[in-house]
Amino acid sequence: MSFSMDIEATDGSARTGVIKTIRGEIRTPAFMPVGTAATVKAMKPETVRETGADILLGNTYHLMLRPTAERIERLGGLHKFMNWERPILTDSGGFQVMSLAKLRKITEEGVSFQSHIDGSKHMLSPERSMEIQRLLGSNIVMAFDECTPYPATKKETEESMLLSMRWAKRSYDAFHNGSQYATENALFGIVQGGVFEDLRHHSVAALKEIDFEGLAIGGLAVGEGQDVMFEVLDYTMPVMPKDKPRYLMGVGKPDDIVGAVERGIDMFDCVMPSRSGRTGQAFTRRSTVNMKNARHTDDPRPIDEECTCSACQSYSRAYISHLIRAGEILGPMLLTEHNLTYYQDLMSGLREAIAAKKLSEFVTAFHEKRAMGDIDPIG
Repeated sequence: MSFSMDIEATDGSARTGVIKTIRGEIRTPAFMPVGTAATVKAMKPETVRETGADILLGNTYHLMLRPTAERIERLGGLHKFMNWERPILTDSGGFQVMSLAKLRKITEEGVSFQSHIDGSKHMLSPERSMEIQRLLGSNIVMAFDECTPYPATKKETEESMLLSMRWAKRSYDAFHNGSQYATENALFGIVQGGVFEDLRHHSVAALKEIDFEGLAIGGLAVGEGQDVMFEVLDYTMPVMPKDKPRYLMGVGKPDDIVGAVERGIDMFDCVMPSRSGRTGQAFTRRSTVNMKNARHTDDPRPIDEECTCSACQSYSRAYISHLIRAGEILGPMLLTEHNLTYYQDLMSGLREAIAAKKLSEFVTAFHEKRAMGDIDPIG
């Protein structure tokens, strides 16, 4: 086994440590930038690494459709294809099938659907999802599941969760098929169960019996709101394995991440920092800033005076605002770099605070600074 997690320190329910893979170490708590189609939009891989990222996320659904997993495998695998030599996690494709595909049909076998790109027909099953992720060369593979819609009745949620648990076992069997790949990489199960405590506990118990290398919590950040998300974590985390990575899928905003780390989550991913960068939004230690606003057009100061990214070290708010308002490509590039740096700085601060057993002080300071709002106007 080339995959393991060492927990180095705890502070309350929060923990910090290192996940070891054949492609390198991942410091936890970790934020994974989303490289949906083998690229973090508006970023070169080496620049993503410079922000502090240890691992990227790729997307099974998008890559199976274009350029296809088979083509990527022929070209040397996803790491070589996108020039990222460090760890890669790929999701199973289930969420995108539910949200993007046309004319999808769910059966016990899997999901048949039409591509949102060209209408071509495909079948994604646990076995096919495992095959695609193996062809890509993922270091952390996600079990195939159905992402339960929100809201849903308890009966609908239970049926969906039980289907995902059956698919989880098939994913495990397909992944552990005797190949060398399975001995060098990891498979994570995905906890489902919506907002129902007994269903979440049932799902965790089923996945623990299968014995995955890590567990993810799915079906959150789908519209339920932060209070409900934290409530689900409060009753789910105590029954999760203590010696394996815990990954909260698709989360999220900075305060979502801080609250989830307090509850014991180790890994996160979200399109928010990169997508916001492309639409003119910048995350700072004091607030979220819209760089399209006219008040920035004469401001010589950086986006965030505490940030060390090249956007903040070399360019003014006035210049970046000009780029965004003029539709220049450099604007989204600089803002994406800044936002990813902010997220990685946040994770670094959380790791340091947990190691020093000063997480409560860090969290208090985080919320106080965010409550201050953006920097005061000039003059």
